[in-house]
Amino acid sequence: MRRIFATIILILISSSIYAQRSSSKVGIGIDFAFPQSNFGSNVNYGVGPSILFQSPINANLNFTVNIGYLRFNGDAVFTDIKYREGFVPLKAGLRYFVSEYLYGSAEAGISISSANGNGSGTAFAYSPTLGVEFPVSNKGSIDASIRYEGWSRSNGTRSFIGLRVGYNF
Repeated sequence: MRRIFATIILILISSSIYAQRSSSKVGIGIDFAFPQSNFGSNVNYGVGPSILFQSPINANLNFTVNIGYLRFNGDAVFTDIKYREGFVPLKAGLRYFVSEYLYGSAEAGISISSANGNGSGTAFAYSPTLGVEFPVSNKGSIDASIRYEGWSRSNGTRSFIGLRVGYNF
């Protein structure tokens, strides 16, 4: 698991070096997740960091790659053992700017559980998003978004409402 994460970080770092030559962007952010439906029965919230890479396709359309780590916390499952589980979502998609600052985005990929046993494995991840990105310096911008995200497996779908706040370089 650590090797996969390290490999992805190296890819994103090398992409950021390329990004400085092609007007692409790399952003770091923090994600908050609020579980829905059955996923929310034992889980209260999730939080974690994320890295977002954007490369322009045309004036209003960007290709995106997003990797993060979400740690979900919840109620006691057994006497004194609380629910805690981590996930590494890895998604790619498109971001379309409908105005100078407002965008809609769609991403798809996988979510890898860091749990052992019954909860382990991967799931198909998808997330439609609405957000705003506005400049705060010559090369930097604040990125804030809200999304619905679902992780589908053969035994069901885990879904949540996600909020992300980040800074793009």
